[in-house]
Amino acid sequence: MRHTLDIYRRLIGIQIRSQLQYRASFLLDLIATALTVVVEFGSVALVIQRFGDLQGWRLPEIAFLYGMVEIAFNFMDMLFSGFDPPRFGLTVRQGSFDQLLLRPINITAQVMGSRLVLRRLGRVAFGLAIFAYALSLNDITWTVPKLLYLPVVIASLVAFFGGLFVIGGTITFWTVDSIEVLNMLTYGGGFTMSYPMTIYPNWLRRFFTYIVPAIFLNFYPALYFLDKPDPFNFPAIAPFVSPLVGFGLLWLSLRVWRFGIQHYQSTGS
Repeated sequence: MRHTLDIYRRLIGIQIRSQLQYRASFLLDLIATALTVVVEFGSVALVIQRFGDLQGWRLPEIAFLYGMVEIAFNFMDMLFSGFDPPRFGLTVRQGSFDQLLLRPINITAQVMGSRLVLRRLGRVAFGLAIFAYALSLNDITWTVPKLLYLPVVIASLVAFFGGLFVIGGTITFWTVDSIEVLNMLTYGGGFTMSYPMTIYPNWLRRFFTYIVPAIFLNFYPALYFLDKPDPFNFPAIAPFVSPLVGFGLLWLSLRVWRFGIQHYQSTGS
């Protein structure tokens, strides 16, 4: 395990040094990426300010949801970008994945260390700014359990999105291109979770409750932190299953990944 972590650290170090080689270019890229969040959330804020609230959710409360997802998703996208289905699928089709298999190094560490998107730090930073704005304006009664549970919820979101990336990357072993459904669940799922589930139609809410249980990763924890009533009358334990859903999916995805490697057939290129 220590050897694997050391290899991963070295691979990440190479990625960081290469991306910081041209500092000015990196800084401009970082700023441009961060401004995307400003434009996206700014447009939402203007709409909500015009109408006052969104199904009973005020702007600071929506910022709480939005900020958590923005922090978690972009932190995941930075760390798990080696598994990003479109890029990993290209690696498989070009035969580059075969080179990784020939090395006497943990294959998962190699894939994770093969790409680190540092510019995502810009989106993470503005996600933190939005979340700080939400914390400053929401009248949250902080308790020790809430303080301890908040980082667990964010880590669970990271694990959840990372698990979807790993599954999406694994599926490219058997498909010519990545399955767009996985992109809908990762990028589309992140967008959906940034807003209260009460605004969506019943079929979409049921999908994100019973098939892909994303509702327990962000919406229900937010109800707990903000002391809002449950509109769907779920059991009182609902806000606290976030780690089970997030880390459970990551564990499942790694099992699928292992199965995919065991049944991988080289492209021959």
